[in-house]
Amino acid sequence: MNMKQTPKRIAGFSSMMLTMLALAAITIVGCKKDDDDATTPAPTGTTIEISGDLTTNTNWTAINKYVLKGFVYVKDGATLNIEAGTVIKGDKATKGTLIIERGGKINAVGTAAKPIVFTSNEAAGSRSYGDWGGIIICGRAPINLPGGEGTVEGGTNALYGGTNASDDSGKLKYVRIEFCGIAFQPNQEINGLTLGGVGSTTEISNIQVSYSGDDSYEMFGGTVNLKNIVAYRGWDDDFDTDNGYTGKIQFALALRDKDIADQSGSNSFESDNDGSGTTATPYTKPIFSNVTVFGPMENASTTINSLYKRAAHLRRNTQTCIYNSVFAGYPTGLFIDGSATESNAAAADLQFRNNIIAGCTTPLAASASFDIQAWFNTPSFANTLLTNSTDIQCGYPFDLLSPDFLPQGSSPLLSGADFSNSNLQGFFTSVSYRGAFGTTDWTEEWCNFDPQNTAY
Repeated sequence: MNMKQTPKRIAGFSSMMLTMLALAAITIVGCKKDDDDATTPAPTGTTIEISGDLTTNTNWTAINKYVLKGFVYVKDGATLNIEAGTVIKGDKATKGTLIIERGGKINAVGTAAKPIVFTSNEAAGSRSYGDWGGIIICGRAPINLPGGEGTVEGGTNALYGGTNASDDSGKLKYVRIEFCGIAFQPNQEINGLTLGGVGSTTEISNIQVSYSGDDSYEMFGGTVNLKNIVAYRGWDDDFDTDNGYTGKIQFALALRDKDIADQSGSNSFESDNDGSGTTATPYTKPIFSNVTVFGPMENASTTINSLYKRAAHLRRNTQTCIYNSVFAGYPTGLFIDGSATESNAAAADLQFRNNIIAGCTTPLAASASFDIQAWFNTPSFANTLLTNSTDIQCGYPFDLLSPDFLPQGSSPLLSGADFSNSNLQGFFTSVSYRGAFGTTDWTEEWCNFDPQNTAY
């Protein structure tokens, strides 16, 4: 039974009102698994357009489809609950964007079998980078901007930052964010997932950002921790950290398209203390462990977009620390940029240990005054340089549509991890392997590496 549905515009409906609308307006004709996307049940019901402010607690359910029109704000005191398996689409014409304000919450908790999907409202085959804005979450955790707060990038009016390191903005689990990320104007971009001053009580795990027109993830200060996250075929950077971000991230994966890069220069990691490299506190000091980065270069003969730059660009006085990770296939591997950042490395405020850099044309870069080769090769740091990306011996990670990330039996990734460093206590799961994967592919079932052709 096919019923032509008329979109309805709804702004700020309560849970009870939304439920009554759904029951009154639709006839449920069954819910089957879409053959084109085995991870997402095909919603059957009405299409609901969402715009403006959500000022009361609101539920979005998998029986319906939702379309974000323009900037949609979840206001202070309101909670947006999203059921597992729900599909939310961003309108291209109005650049639909979901913004969780300080004091607002999102509880979007999917499952491996029923992930929540934020995607383009364009038809399969016609989707592209920046079809809609993305998700922005703002909290009251510390940042290092003057006055302790700022307006989040992207042309919004949402403030972020504060004094509550354990601030709670809700939960985001088993969520895909696709064809997002736009630049409204220079230095005013919306990323796939933007986290501004988000606190440590917020729970974020099992997230895939795909085809973002700017950074896949950017953390502006805050203390939020992330686990099991994927940056897939982004335009600019994969993991951008600044303005005093001090959270922890474990089990992160990045995979890039060799033909797509940003005019500003695309990196996997980009990290600044702040935009001017000042000594403002808290220092940007994220702690990363078990990251796998597959850049654009499968091998030395691969022709890539000339705007690709570095696997890790650590600059402007950042104190980023990276452990037990692998970076493969970039023109430059690790670039420690600027005298202040080099001083942080020499003082062990910035750390890079038990890592592998493979298949990078220039593995290490810094100023002539800093002997990065000697620093990198410090015996206790236990870092490794490999000539080719294939030397890490993974299945076939550069296949963009059907990648195999798992290390093979003789891979150097399957050993060499070390969790004795004091920075790796608490949040981190101690494993023996380096990179994001041991013998289990945690992206299976819920990730989608061909969202362009998925019929939602």
